[in-house]
Amino acid sequence: MIEITDAAAAELKQLLEREKKSDHGLRIFEAGTGCSGVQYGLTLERSPKTDDAVLESNGIKIFCNKEIQEDIDEFKIDYIDNDYGKGFIINNPRARCGSGCGSCG
Repeated sequence: MIEITDAAAAELKQLLEREKKSDHGLRIFEAGTGCSGVQYGLTLERSPKTDDAVLESNGIKIFCNKEIQEDIDEFKIDYIDNDYGKGFIINNPRARCGSGCGSCG
């Protein structure tokens, strides 16, 4: 099950209200590949597509293609605000650094 933390849910609810999109949900999509495998992105959408799974966490509707639903099942979406910046982050416990990666130490 995808988990949206309290901090991320609060920020998303404020964003939806501010953008006048309270009827929208959060789409999780494949956004390319990196050293740890598939990278994912987030966007707001009004409604699910025909081939979507529709989930909910912490009062937020989540849309994703059914083909990636199992791959993202353990995701934790959080919101951070610290000295380095602020934004949404996806914690994917299945992500592993691949061979030839120069940025993972």
